Amino acid sequence: MGDLSRRSSGASGVAAAIGALAAVAALAAVAVLAAVAVLAAASAASANASADASDAGGDAAAAAASAAPGQSWGYQLAHDLMSPFCHGRKLAQCPSAQADSLRVWILAQDAAGATREEVEAQLIARYGEEMRPAPPAEGLGGVAAYGIPILAVVAGGPLVFVALRRLVGRRGDAAGPS
Repeated sequence: MGDLSRRSSGASGVAAAIGALAAVAALAAVAVLAAVAVLAAASAASANASADASDAGGDAAAAAASAAPGQSWGYQLAHDLMSPFCHGRKLAQCPSAQADSLRVWILAQDAAGATREEVEAQLIARYGEEMRPAPPAEGLGGVAAYGIPILAVVAGGPLVFVALRRLVGRRGDAAGPS
């Protein structure tokens, strides 16, 4: 009789662990959704601010608004773009000689009077979309880049919960009463 009570308490412990795992997965999904919403709002606000600055005084005003006081937009651009030479690092943090040359080129373009948007477009054309820290949230590519991971977390959490519940249920049925 004591063996049966140990088995049932073990199964209830596994069920409690599965329930806790499902709760954590649900909280993670909510956190991801909130983070994406904040990023989307920040991106929209940044785009609106750039458009307003362009309307108010041209591209130079937009570049000046995005740069820190006392710094040109060239320094800020190096901190905003990913390095094509050190994967996973920002251009400003990449220690390679090629990254140094690219940072110097960006600063030279800034000093020569080129706009941030022109230089960024040239860099993206030369090195590809991988230089952007996040995919553009426009069109089908943006929807897929943000929507698929969110959908996977939201749909995957309950599926994992149901699968684990069934797995625990089968173990409990297989043990049966002795």
